[in-house]
Amino acid sequence: MTHWISRRARALAVAAGAGMLVPCAAAATPAAATAPTVSCTSGQAGLAAKLQNDITAAVAARKGTIAVGLRDRSTNTTCTLGESTAYDSASVVKVTVLATLLWDAKKHNRYLTDREATLAKAMITQSDNNATTSLWTQLGVTKVQGFLTAAGMTQTKPGANGYWGLTQITVRDEQKLLGLITAKNAVLSDNSRAYILKLMGQVVSAQRWGTPAGAPSSVAVHVKNGWLERATHGWRVHSVGTFDGAGHDYMITVLTQDNGTMDYGVTTIQNIARVIHKDLVPTATNAVRYTPTSAPQEAFVAVPPSG
Repeated sequence: MTHWISRRARALAVAAGAGMLVPCAAAATPAAATAPTVSCTSGQAGLAAKLQNDITAAVAARKGTIAVGLRDRSTNTTCTLGESTAYDSASVVKVTVLATLLWDAKKHNRYLTDREATLAKAMITQSDNNATTSLWTQLGVTKVQGFLTAAGMTQTKPGANGYWGLTQITVRDEQKLLGLITAKNAVLSDNSRAYILKLMGQVVSAQRWGTPAGAPSSVAVHVKNGWLERATHGWRVHSVGTFDGAGHDYMITVLTQDNGTMDYGVTTIQNIARVIHKDLVPTATNAVRYTPTSAPQEAFVAVPPSG
C-alpha cells in the first residue's frame, strides 16, 4: 500500500520497513552546480537568444541537477536543458497513469467507470497516492508500457514492483506527453485530452506552484507537480504545465534533484518559469499575473508503495 509520512514520522516509517527501499535523508546537501547549457530555437526574431540568456541566468546560481523543456507552438520556439537526463518521477507520473487509463479505455471502446473517474480526479487534483496505486495496479506495467510505446516516450521506464514513484522520466518524454495532451493526435482522443486538461486545471491551490509561477492572467494554466525525498540526490522536485492564451500555446517541464529542501527545488522551478512566461508573453506593467501559493504543500511526502 502507499504510505503518507510526515517529517516527524519519517524515521519511524523507515524503521518499520515502509521506506526501507526508499530511505529518506534528513539533511541532504545540494550537489555542486555544473555549468548549464541551454539551447533555444525560435521562429520569432530575437526570442531564442533572450530565452537562452534568461533561463541560463535563472539556473546559474542554483545548486543541484536541473533539466528544462519549453515548446511554444505559436512562435515555433523550443528550449532544452538536459532533456535526456533521467529522474525519479515522483507524482509527475500520475499524468502518464491517467493518459494510460484513457488510452486503454479508448482501445476497448468504453467510458471510465464512476470508480475510475473518482480515482482519477483524486490522483491529479489532490495528488492522492492511494488512488494512484489503485489505478497503477489495475492497469499493470504492461499497459503502461503499451501507452509509452504508442506515445513514443521511449526514455520513460515504469517503476518496478509497484513503485510508480520511481518511474524514470526525462524532459524529452514529458514534453512529448504534454504535446499529446494539447494537440489532436492518434494516441489520445479529443475527449481524453480535454479530460486530462480539465483535471490539471483543477489542482488544489496548495499544489499549484512550479511552472505556473509568473503566468499572465490571460493564460489558462494546467499543472502537475511531483516531490520526493530519498537518501541519494536529496529532494526531487518537478513541475509540468501547459499554458494556452494570449496568442500562445506552450508547455513547460522542469525536473530537479539534489535539492537540500523541497522549497529550494520549488524556488528553482519558479525562477525558471517566471522568465519563460515574461519572455513569451510580455504584459503591461500593472497586469495581474498568476502567483502560486508561497507555502507549497510539503508536510507529507509520497513514498512509493511497498508491494
